[in-house]
Amino acid sequence: MTPAHPLADPRLLLGGWLLERTIEDRRGDLDGVVEGRLELAEEAPDRLRWEERATWLRPGGEVPVTRTLRVVRRGEGWWVLFEDGRDFHPWSPGDAVVHDCRSDTYRGVVTGSPASWSVTWEVTGPAKDYVMHTRLRPARPGEGTSGPQQ
Repeated sequence: MTPAHPLADPRLLLGGWLLERTIEDRRGDLDGVVEGRLELAEEAPDRLRWEERATWLRPGGEVPVTRTLRVVRRGEGWWVLFEDGRDFHPWSPGDAVVHDCRSDTYRGVVTGSPASWSVTWEVTGPAKDYVMHTRLRPARPGEGTSGPQQ
Protein backbone atom coordinates (compact mmCIF):
# COMPACT_ATOMS: atom_id res chain seq x y z
CA MET A 1 0.00 0.00 0.00
CA THR A 2 1.35 3.45 -0.94
CA PRO A 3 1.78 5.79 2.05
CA ALA A 4 -0.41 8.89 2.12
CA HIS A 5 1.05 12.10 0.72
CA PRO A 6 2.43 14.34 3.53
CA LEU A 7 -0.22 16.96 2.63
CA ALA A 8 -3.15 14.52 2.40
CA ASP A 9 -4.75 16.16 5.45
CA PRO A 10 -5.01 19.90 4.72
CA ARG A 11 -5.48 20.61 8.44
CA LEU A 12 -1.69 20.19 8.73
CA LEU A 13 -1.43 23.52 6.86
CA LEU A 14 -3.51 25.65 9.23
CA GLY A 15 -1.97 29.07 9.84
CA GLY A 16 -0.34 31.87 7.88
CA TRP A 17 1.74 31.37 4.73
CA LEU A 18 3.80 33.75 2.64
CA LEU A 19 2.55 33.48 -0.92
CA GLU A 20 4.66 34.08 -4.00
CA ARG A 21 3.03 33.32 -7.34
CA THR A 22 4.58 33.66 -10.78
CA ILE A 23 2.40 33.88 -13.85
CA GLU A 24 3.92 33.04 -17.22
CA ASP A 25 1.36 33.94 -19.87
CA ARG A 26 2.14 32.54 -23.30
CA ARG A 27 0.01 35.33 -24.76
CA GLY A 28 1.80 37.99 -22.70
CA ASP A 29 -1.27 39.60 -21.10
CA LEU A 30 -1.08 38.24 -17.55
CA ASP A 31 2.67 38.02 -16.83
CA GLY A 32 3.65 39.07 -13.35
CA VAL A 33 4.31 38.12 -9.78
CA VAL A 34 1.77 37.98 -6.95
CA GLU A 35 3.08 38.49 -3.41
CA GLY A 36 1.11 38.37 -0.19
CA ARG A 37 -0.30 36.03 2.37
CA LEU A 38 -2.50 32.96 2.54
CA GLU A 39 -4.37 32.19 5.75
CA LEU A 40 -5.76 28.71 6.21
CA ALA A 41 -8.15 28.60 9.18
CA GLU A 42 -10.54 26.02 10.58
CA GLU A 43 -14.15 27.23 10.36
CA ALA A 44 -15.69 24.03 11.68
CA PRO A 45 -14.64 20.41 11.97
CA ASP A 46 -13.86 19.24 8.44
CA ARG A 47 -14.24 22.77 6.96
CA LEU A 48 -11.32 25.13 6.32
CA ARG A 49 -11.26 28.70 5.01
CA TRP A 50 -8.53 29.54 2.43
CA GLU A 51 -8.04 33.32 2.28
CA GLU A 52 -5.52 35.02 -0.04
CA ARG A 53 -4.63 38.73 0.26
CA ALA A 54 -1.90 39.85 -2.08
CA THR A 55 -0.62 42.31 -4.65
CA TRP A 56 -0.16 41.47 -8.32
CA LEU A 57 3.01 43.15 -9.57
CA ARG A 58 2.70 43.45 -13.33
CA PRO A 59 3.78 45.73 -16.13
CA GLY A 60 1.81 48.92 -15.77
CA GLY A 61 1.31 48.78 -12.01
CA GLU A 62 0.20 46.92 -8.94
CA VAL A 63 -3.20 45.31 -8.58
CA PRO A 64 -4.67 44.17 -5.24
CA VAL A 65 -5.97 40.60 -5.42
CA THR A 66 -8.02 38.50 -3.02
CA ARG A 67 -9.44 35.01 -3.15
CA THR A 68 -11.48 32.93 -0.76
CA LEU A 69 -11.87 29.18 -1.09
CA ARG A 70 -13.09 26.45 1.23
CA VAL A 71 -11.56 23.03 1.80
CA VAL A 72 -14.15 20.54 3.06
CA ARG A 73 -14.10 16.88 3.96
CA ARG A 74 -16.32 14.62 1.89
CA GLY A 75 -16.33 11.02 3.00
CA GLU A 76 -12.72 9.84 3.12
CA GLY A 77 -11.31 12.76 1.12
CA TRP A 78 -11.22 16.54 0.87
CA TRP A 79 -12.50 18.98 -1.79
CA VAL A 80 -11.58 22.56 -2.64
CA LEU A 81 -14.66 24.72 -3.25
CA PHE A 82 -15.10 28.21 -4.61
CA GLU A 83 -16.41 30.81 -2.18
CA ASP A 84 -19.95 30.34 -3.53
CA GLY A 85 -19.81 26.59 -2.79
CA ARG A 86 -19.19 25.27 -6.32
CA ASP A 87 -16.68 22.45 -6.69
CA PHE A 88 -13.19 23.49 -7.79
CA HIS A 89 -11.17 20.26 -7.48
CA PRO A 90 -10.43 17.36 -5.13
CA TRP A 91 -7.67 18.00 -2.58
CA SER A 92 -5.31 15.30 -3.82
CA PRO A 93 -1.67 16.37 -3.22
CA GLY A 94 0.82 14.73 -5.54
CA ASP A 95 -1.87 13.85 -8.09
CA ALA A 96 -2.89 15.89 -11.11
CA VAL A 97 -6.35 17.46 -10.84
CA VAL A 98 -8.44 19.00 -13.60
CA HIS A 99 -11.03 21.79 -13.50
CA ASP A 100 -12.97 22.76 -16.61
CA CYS A 101 -13.92 26.43 -16.59
CA ARG A 102 -16.19 27.12 -19.52
CA SER A 103 -14.02 26.31 -22.54
CA ASP A 104 -10.68 26.60 -20.68
CA THR A 105 -9.05 23.75 -18.75
CA TYR A 106 -7.04 24.07 -15.52
CA ARG A 107 -4.60 21.22 -14.81
CA GLY A 108 -3.01 21.47 -11.39
CA VAL A 109 -0.94 19.75 -8.75
CA VAL A 110 -0.16 20.41 -5.08
CA THR A 111 3.30 19.30 -3.93
CA GLY A 112 5.57 19.68 -0.91
CA SER A 113 5.33 19.06 2.80
CA PRO A 114 3.78 20.78 5.83
CA ALA A 115 6.97 22.91 6.03
CA SER A 116 6.80 24.31 2.48
CA TRP A 117 4.41 23.58 -0.36
CA SER A 118 3.41 24.70 -3.82
CA VAL A 119 0.50 24.73 -6.24
CA THR A 120 1.03 24.75 -10.01
CA TRP A 121 -1.70 25.30 -12.60
CA GLU A 122 -1.40 25.05 -16.36
CA VAL A 123 -4.35 26.78 -17.98
CA THR A 124 -5.18 26.28 -21.65
CA GLY A 125 -8.06 27.05 -23.94
CA PRO A 126 -9.40 29.66 -26.27
CA ALA A 127 -9.39 32.43 -23.62
CA LYS A 128 -6.31 31.51 -21.55
CA ASP A 129 -2.83 30.06 -22.01
CA TYR A 130 -0.56 30.36 -18.97
CA VAL A 131 1.30 28.59 -16.19
CA MET A 132 0.83 29.80 -12.62
CA HIS A 133 3.17 28.56 -9.89
CA THR A 134 2.52 29.42 -6.23
CA ARG A 135 5.13 28.82 -3.54
CA LEU A 136 4.12 28.89 0.11
CA ARG A 137 6.29 29.06 3.20
CA PRO A 138 5.38 29.72 6.83
CA ALA A 139 4.79 33.36 7.73
CA ARG A 140 5.76 34.99 10.98
CA PRO A 141 3.04 37.11 12.64
CA GLY A 142 2.47 40.27 10.59
CA GLU A 143 4.74 39.10 7.74
CA GLY A 144 3.37 39.30 4.20
CA THR A 145 0.44 41.57 5.05
CA SER A 146 1.14 44.22 2.42
CA GLY A 147 -1.67 42.96 0.20
CA PRO A 148 -5.20 44.40 0.32
CA GLN A 149 -6.87 44.30 3.70
CA GLN A 150 -10.52 43.79 4.57
